[in-house]
Amino acid sequence: MAKGSESALPTALERRAPRVSYRHESLADVLAETGTLAAFGFGAGAPSHDDPRYLGVPLEGLDAPTPLEVWQVDGPVATGREGDVRWAEGQGWLFAAIELDEGTHGGPRDTAEHAYRQLREFLGARAPRHVQRIWNYLGAINEGEGDSERYKLFCEGRAAGMGQFFSDGFPAATAIGHHGGTDRLQVYLLACDAPGARVENPRQVSAWRYPRQYGRTPPSFARGMALPGQDALAISGTAAVVGHSSAHEDDLDAQLGETLANLETLLAHAGMPAGFDTHSPLKAYVRHAIDAPRVIDFLASRLPGVPVLLLHGDVCRRELLVEIDGWRYA
Repeated sequence: MAKGSESALPTALERRAPRVSYRHESLADVLAETGTLAAFGFGAGAPSHDDPRYLGVPLEGLDAPTPLEVWQVDGPVATGREGDVRWAEGQGWLFAAIELDEGTHGGPRDTAEHAYRQLREFLGARAPRHVQRIWNYLGAINEGEGDSERYKLFCEGRAAGMGQFFSDGFPAATAIGHHGGTDRLQVYLLACDAPGARVENPRQVSAWRYPRQYGRTPPSFARGMALPGQDALAISGTAAVVGHSSAHEDDLDAQLGETLANLETLLAHAGMPAGFDTHSPLKAYVRHAIDAPRVIDFLASRLPGVPVLLLHGDVCRRELLVEIDGWRYA
């Protein structure tokens, strides 16, 4: 781009993070807005659309009506498809997503490897190659025993597919089990043309340092990522894990309390203001749909006014009943 061009991108410190919000509007109206980088519908009732910016996520909402999730940037967005990857790019930010059928690619390990290899090759050719945040949704995440558990096989495939792409450090991430069919793997991400700053939680062992009991290949993610403009924290899936051990087995309220303690510690370690506000959207993934009213009441009491999207999803450890991720804006 020519020096002095009026369309030049802002520098990393000037660039505002994408705004993430939950909206009860039509998908067509959301996609018609100039700055829409991505939009997500949830569950079997989600709308259908072939726009590359739209993704239907196979997680059912637990608090009707389920809104759309919308990401927006400060300017026009270009879109396209490359192989199995759909993408949208604008103002130095990139959304990319891939969906693969395990029946075609050979099970959770090989499918994850194929997905991450495609994403790695796609990102390697683009300016916004610094991955800030990744979401992974796979069916029957806890099926299988020992090293044959599907989540552990997914972790092996993910590591093989990413190769050395994250040699400088892992992005923030979430991995949740959906109920939309065992064969469907869905991965999507937010990347930028500038690196973010990884954040760990001193109450928790870093995921890539988990001991052998959690699989041959440890999970590959940071607990959070401060986005390049230093105006937002992308928060990884967070549950009742202290050190590397799950806490409060079968006690939903205690797990929720421990999860919020982990979130507050992460905010403090990132230098963010304490607590969450009306502009900091969260997702709560709930293992048992019957627990949804208790989760709603608990979060309404502890996080009043905070937008929380409740979704029916399985946490990567069988004993964990709930997981929370989301965003904290400065």
